[in-house]
Amino acid sequence: MPSALTLPEGLELREDERGLALVGDGMELRGDLSRMLPRLRPANLRRELLVRAARVRGAAAPTAVDATAGLGEDALLLAAAGFEVTLFERDAVIAALLADALRRARLDEALAAHARRMHLVEGDGVAGLRTMGTSPDLVFLDPMFPERRKRGATNKKLQLFQRLERPCDSEGALLEAALGAARHKVVVKRPLKGPHLAGAKPSSSLSGKVVRYDTYVPVG
Repeated sequence: MPSALTLPEGLELREDERGLALVGDGMELRGDLSRMLPRLRPANLRRELLVRAARVRGAAAPTAVDATAGLGEDALLLAAAGFEVTLFERDAVIAALLADALRRARLDEALAAHARRMHLVEGDGVAGLRTMGTSPDLVFLDPMFPERRKRGATNKKLQLFQRLERPCDSEGALLEAALGAARHKVVVKRPLKGPHLAGAKPSSSLSGKVVRYDTYVPVG
């Protein structure tokens, strides 16, 4: 179990045979990429809006950066679609949960090949994008913002996550870093009726029932 991590009052990390979990307020949050398996079936994967938005023409071995990784589920979709994905997660506790989820996924025959294409870096995504030595084909962003911090009964586990992860404090800097790093496109995940990131109009959008994927094309 990771040591010397600072946790908000009332929360703790526990490790058992199922892996590492964040526990508090009568709830438990654990990274579990296996629950994504139905979405990874080829017929289903092709219909995923993120996969459709992320498609890069002419890239035999496409690369991606998920600069706001969270628990890695979106990055897993990209890895299953063939991308080699670097994941940045700035919160040390969330990064520990994600690292444990990836460890377990690499031991799961159904997930191992995808998980091996996912490479976690604990650190801020903006700083990581600005110091990358190579340009990824795609940069994916899913920053938290205050309007998403609902407290309905269906979001109990999300409440634990939100006690750790801060809303994006500089959307402009995040989008600028992403556009400066990406070779082909930046894809931003937003709530269906949420504002554009940093107020910047995208080149195109794909909308589902509850989320929207905005695509930005770097200039130059």
